[in-house]
Order: sequence, then structure tokens, then C-alpha cells
Amino acid sequence: MRIQPRRQILDIWRSVIRSSYRDGNWTWRGRDESNSVSDAEQLFCLLYPATEVPALLLDNPDMIKDDVADALYRFGDPSTIPYRLIEVIEDYVSRNTVHGEPHFGGRGYLSTEEGEPTEQQLSLGLVESYSISVTLCLAALGFLREYKPPTRRAALVARIADLEGALSRRLTAALVGLLRSFVVNTVGTGRDDEPVRAAMLAMVNQDNEPDQVVIARLRERLQRVRARLVEGVRIGVSTDGDLEEESRLFEIGWGWGIVTTAPPVKLDLGQCAFEEEPSICTAEGVADPRPYLYSTVIALDGINDLRSQRTLELNLLDDEQRRLAEALRIRFDLTQRYWSSIARFGDTWPLEDIPWRTSDGDESDYYTLLVSAVLIQDMETREANDDDLDRAVDVLESLAQRGRITRRVVVDDPSVALHVPGVRMRLGGSDKRGETEIGPQLYWHARDFAPLLMKRCLQAAALSGNRGARDRLLALAKSTMRHLVGRRIENGAAAGLWDNPREAMRLDLPVAGQDEPSWHLTERVVEALVTATRTFEGEPVRHAAMRSRAEEVLHEAEHLLNKLLLETATDDASARSVRLTEIETKLNRAADVITERPGTANALALEALRGLDELVVARDNASRGV
Repeated sequence: MRIQPRRQILDIWRSVIRSSYRDGNWTWRGRDESNSVSDAEQLFCLLYPATEVPALLLDNPDMIKDDVADALYRFGDPSTIPYRLIEVIEDYVSRNTVHGEPHFGGRGYLSTEEGEPTEQQLSLGLVESYSISVTLCLAALGFLREYKPPTRRAALVARIADLEGALSRRLTAALVGLLRSFVVNTVGTGRDDEPVRAAMLAMVNQDNEPDQVVIARLRERLQRVRARLVEGVRIGVSTDGDLEEESRLFEIGWGWGIVTTAPPVKLDLGQCAFEEEPSICTAEGVADPRPYLYSTVIALDGINDLRSQRTLELNLLDDEQRRLAEALRIRFDLTQRYWSSIARFGDTWPLEDIPWRTSDGDESDYYTLLVSAVLIQDMETREANDDDLDRAVDVLESLAQRGRITRRVVVDDPSVALHVPGVRMRLGGSDKRGETEIGPQLYWHARDFAPLLMKRCLQAAALSGNRGARDRLLALAKSTMRHLVGRRIENGAAAGLWDNPREAMRLDLPVAGQDEPSWHLTERVVEALVTATRTFEGEPVRHAAMRSRAEEVLHEAEHLLNKLLLETATDDASARSVRLTEIETKLNRAADVITERPGTANALALEALRGLDELVVARDNASRGV
């Protein structure tokens, strides 16, 4: 199974349009009840590749490729496609705005053990929604900024300006939500903290050293993170001075929503699109004030898009958003450094002790994958170490086996639960607001084990300077894509989308709503394919031995060329002279690319050398009268 991002994304686009766009209207439909996350995921499948993959751009009708236009033919001709996309973006923003403010509820993605969530619970903002809103709003703003319609009608210009304002307000609100969902959880030595403290020490103490030794080493390893948290993290988070007590352990990241300890965030209304401060700035948080690995990885992905070169070049942020983005960037750096340090603590990495156990005692292979994701993202931010990458590859390969990506599913296989129904996470605090009960306990299911594994393999492959590690990572990504292809919906309007795991997972019973698309999983697959385009756009691994061979061949060919040129008259117009000119061009090209692509240089030099040898043989035969 070869990963072909362009072709596979276009196939997904055809399926998305067939499933969602009927009789001239966009339908927000899927396996789960429409909500702010699902709607964003559905639109993401179209808009994100259209702004991140140069070959799939839709902002200039005159530049839309024929195969792209064919995939989106239901939207009309190339001049109409961007206009239809603007209509869908407008509809998305409108349906996820309540009482004039952006809405970030999860509705159909939330579950309970008994009963139904209350309307109050369904309105709770989720980090999942904040993060994907950041990515989607940036993509939409960039699309509108670059859109080149055939004519600039005044009505269209005004319409785009209104939409940009609405997107900017949603983006600002999402940034505030992310800031107020960030949490620093300190763990003391009291009786109430003892279970959490014991769980944290058990995870990092892989070498069975005395607790005091481990605590001292942790304090030293995380001193820089602790100091920057105390000094530089002010907006939207409260640490109550606990971090200054160095005997305390701590963990950082994002809760599932705005946490109970989050202070208000004040906006400068003169520097943003809001005319009055939205309620998200001051709303009382309900989420337990502790990090969730799932929410942390999701938040980091959204913040990473804030830091992209495209966001900077197109100047997509207003002054207030830049202030909020800078505060999030600090949290991004510290969180990556914290979890990367914890994952690699000691001679035997905690990450290698699969499955990962969280501070509340829960454990899963999925959590190991999440920590691996943070580690790989940290390596992407900082210069990657080949030894660290090699060890990370071992972990990813082990996860693929344990998750039945590269091993067959057996009868009553417990690993199937990683994919169906997914890893269940308790949203602590979702049943109360303060002391008041607001509904039953809520849960969230994460079902993206396979596409997340594929994305992180491709990310790591782009970082690796080791050909062996890169080949292993790409092989694992291909195996994961093969697994995912086996889970596509085969029939109906949603054919070609995800998820129908019945055959791949050997399920006896059909999955509820299996003929409708799961936008949660489909969006994750699209995200992985976009990551594949970035990996493939980079240069191949440059092996020193290959360059050395190329230099040797090039040296011999250059010498032989010079020798033959000495024997050729300057005014010679024979076929032999033309051939020498062609060979010289090949050798010049080989010399130009030998640093970046030594394999290509070696092939060009060998081809030139063969041509030179043929000329030498022809010359010798002619001199002997053969």
C-alpha cells in the first residue's frame, strides 16, 4: 500500500461532497449528532488540504487543477468552487454561534453511563472544539485572504469582510478557551495526594531507585520548566504559589475544558473583533484542574498552527490574538519540554514501559501513543537526536503490534477496544458546576489510534537522518494506511469515508450508524495525509557513503571527459562532439545536486560514465580500423 496523499485526498473529497452536498445544499450530517467539533471536522476535510497542500489550492479559480475540479464537480465549475466553499464556511460559523457568541459544545460526541446529558452540559466548551476551531479559522482566514474571484463585486467584498470578522471572533474565543483550559497540577505529600504521587513516581522510576533520589533528579531535570512557569505564565492560569515548593511534584497540560481554577481573561476590545467581552472570558470552569493527555496533544496541534509560517506570512492574527498566541506559545514550549523530559527520564525510558499510566492510575497503549506524539513534536521543534528517534521507532512499532495494526486480530481480542468503541475518558467535573449538580457524569471516546499512529510515524520520518529508521517509519505508516483502507465504508453516499471496522476488527455485530461517516476518524485520516505531503516534499535522507560513491564516480567521469575534450577540435560539429556536450550537462547537474541528492548525482554520473566509455571504445576501434 503506497501512501499517495494527492490521490487519496481527492478520493476523500469526492466522497465528502457526495455525502454532504445534495441538491445544492450542504448537510451537516454524520454518524454522531451534529456539534461544534463534528461540524468543524466535516469542513476540515475540505478546507485544510485546500490551504496546506499547494497542488490542491482552491483560492484562485484560474489555477485550480483539472483533477481537483473533477473531484469537486458537484460544487460547479472552477469559478464557482471557491464561492460554494465560502457558503459552507458561513453556514458553519452561523450554526455554531449562539446568542451572538461562538459555541464550543460537544453534544453528539458526549456520552453517559445512564440517562442523557442535560442542555447545560451540552453547552460546556471542550478543548477539542477550541483547538480545531483555531486550525479551521486560520485555514478559512487564509483562504479568504488569498481568494481571487473573477470579479470583485461590492456585495461579495462586504460579505467576505463580514465572514472574516466572524471567523476572527471565533478564533479569539477559541484562544481564550485554550488559555483558560491550561492547568498546572501540583502534588504535595499529604494523604490526599499520596495515590497521585505514587502513580507518578511509579511511572518515571523505571530503574527502581529510592523515591528521594528520583524526586531530586526530577527536580533538577524540570527546574527550567518550573522556573518559567512561576515567572512567565500569568494569563488564564493559577498556580497558587505551590510550584515554589520544590518538594512538590507537578504535571502540566490541558484539561478537557475550562478548569475550575482558571481566572478570567481580559481582552483589549480596541485590538480585536469583539465589541464587548464574550462570556468565555469570565465563565466559571467545571473541568477538573488536572492535565488530560488527550486534550494536551489536541491543544498542542492547534497551537502549532498558530506558529506556522503561513499564519505569519498572511498576517492572519490581529494585535490581541498575537498577545494570546504568545501566551499559548509559552505554554506550548513548556508542555512539550515537560512531557518530553518525563518520557525520556532515566536510562530506561518510562515511554518504553508500555502501557503508559496516568497520574490517576488509568493506563492504556493509547496514552503511550499520546506521549510519543508529544515527544515527536518536541523533536520537531528542537533538533532531533538519532538515538532518541531510534528508540521512539521501537515504541511505535510495538504499539502497532499491540494495536493490531501489523498483527492479526484474534477472537475476543481486547486490543479491538482501542479502535471500537475507543478509549473512554471520564470528563471529571462535568456533572457539577461548583456544588450544584448539572447532570450525569460525561465521557468522551477517542477512536483515532490508527490515524494518530500514521501521522506521528510520518512526522518522525521527516525528522530522521537515519535511513534505516526512516524506512522503518515509512513502512509502518504504509501498514497503518493499509489497515485504514480496510476500514473504509464501502456502500452508500458515504462510501470512501470512515469508519466501518467490522471486517478489519472481526466484529460480530455491525457498528451503530456504520453507513454514515465518522467525521472524527475521517478528519484524522485527512490530517495524516496532509502530514504525508510535508514529509514527501522534503529532501530524502542523505547518506554519507552514497555521497562518497557519487564523488568517486563523478571524479572519474570528469577526468575522462576532460581527456576526450582534449582530443576534440573546438569547431567539431560531429555527433561525437554533441554527445560530449550532453554528457557534460549531466555531470554539471550531478555536481549541482550531490549535496542534497547524492543518489541522484550517483545515477547521473554513472550514466555519463557509461556514455564516455562508449565514446572511448568507439575511438579505440576507429584507431585500430575495426
